[in-house]
Amino acid sequence: MQFIDYVKVKAKAGDGGRGCVSFRREKYVPRGGPDGGDGGRGGHIRFQADRELNTLLDLRYQHSYKARNGGHGKGKKMHGKDGPGLTIRVPVGTLIKDALTGDVLSDLDEEGKTVIAAEGGRGGLGNSHFATPTRQAPRFAQPGEEGESKDLIVELKLLADVGLIGLPNAGKSTLISAISSARPKIADYPFTTLAPVLGVVKAEGLRSFVVADIPGLIEGAHRGAGLGFQFLRHVERTRLLLHLVDISVMAGQDPVSALETVEKELALYSPDIAGAPCPLTRKPRAVAGTKTDIKDPEKLDKLAKYCKANEIDFFPISAGKREGLEKLISYLALKAGSPA
Repeated sequence: MQFIDYVKVKAKAGDGGRGCVSFRREKYVPRGGPDGGDGGRGGHIRFQADRELNTLLDLRYQHSYKARNGGHGKGKKMHGKDGPGLTIRVPVGTLIKDALTGDVLSDLDEEGKTVIAAEGGRGGLGNSHFATPTRQAPRFAQPGEEGESKDLIVELKLLADVGLIGLPNAGKSTLISAISSARPKIADYPFTTLAPVLGVVKAEGLRSFVVADIPGLIEGAHRGAGLGFQFLRHVERTRLLLHLVDISVMAGQDPVSALETVEKELALYSPDIAGAPCPLTRKPRAVAGTKTDIKDPEKLDKLAKYCKANEIDFFPISAGKREGLEKLISYLALKAGSPA
């Protein structure tokens, strides 16, 4: 399935029905007076979080949504029918924003959470409301109000406990496939992962946690280079970041330089306010040196010393050979896991 996490849509709520101009006309009831009913309210447009969904694909192909109008009022003080609302289901973790102002209307971060993004117009009052002792036969009624029309940004930010970050081919896909049932594409060329992948890690006696494999970052990702800029928003909600650094003899970059490159991109990424401190730089983090089965001892030693000097927890692992995974899983479960 194609992964879509950012779309713009137009939402038009239903208009309210008009009030009715009517007079009671019955045999033996002279001058029965006004009896026009009120119009019905137009339908609202709502967004609702649904855990069964994991992408905004449906919204990609339908950019305009319109709710039904309210019914018009009728004689005998009969009210018009309220227009049925329109509920749009989106994945848990979706932000609904006003495209014009950028204001966040709601963060749908819980299953079933709902927000009215565009309110339906109120129905107009019938002429029965306007009768007075001096105006006993009003021949007018209110028109219905127009429903709200909004341009909206619908943005998905995945909910995960641990975010796996690192340069391309650092071993993120191999790790998530080794510790969970997720099966991302694994190959020996860059950018094999083209969209975030989620995996649930469960170990007996430990807390379960959700891991997100974020496509590889490269230098300049905050400006749109590579794939990282598109998906950095998905690590904003994570409790902990796990840097994966390739320390194999085949790694083309110094491990400390690789780590600092990713850290720099996290610091420069600011999705909302230019120049504002990015919350990603304040998240707890740990480092995993990957591919220890073909490690370069000098690279391993250099990275370990760097982490120790900067008080960063360090774990040498080989996901392919399943070396060091038990210790890493226990650490992640303790730091970021949620009760099973």
